[in-house]
Amino acid sequence: MNPEKVKEIGKICIPGMRLSLYNKEFIPGPGTYELQGYIYATLAGVLKMEVDETTKATTVSVESPRTPSVLPKTGDIVTAKVMVVNSRQVHCTILCVGPSVLVRPYRGILKKEDIKSTDKDRIDPYKCFRPGDVILARVLPMTEIHWYHLSTAENELGVVIATAEGSPQGVSMLPISW
Repeated sequence: MNPEKVKEIGKICIPGMRLSLYNKEFIPGPGTYELQGYIYATLAGVLKMEVDETTKATTVSVESPRTPSVLPKTGDIVTAKVMVVNSRQVHCTILCVGPSVLVRPYRGILKKEDIKSTDKDRIDPYKCFRPGDVILARVLPMTEIHWYHLSTAENELGVVIATAEGSPQGVSMLPISW
């Protein structure tokens, strides 16, 4: 952000607080998300607005002194650790956004239909992931306030580190198919 063009509103925000309409004039920035035509805060912090001189659109963002400079946003590739697997979804902890390690982890959810781009109705999450696996995933638009929605439905995404089940030393597994 260009400091001369940033207007610190000074309004204190909490997660889930409605900040503005979402239209051509106001677009969501870091620390916010769009849902049903409105921009909401994802963080507790101070409301900031930056006007883009070329498009005349105002980016609405929330900045917190305790917030890392990097937050996952729609389209980012993230590194996450699988925590819980069930028949409908996989719960993850997001550790990195691109090459940047996060100061604190964020929660991610990988729904059954976002695991593969084909055969979506026949996917069994138990056969794709296990707790402890490290995955690469793409961040999808937020649909829930406290979870980042993830997808592994691309060839370059999915499990990148897995250990053999029952192995006392945590022997790394090798891929056998793509």
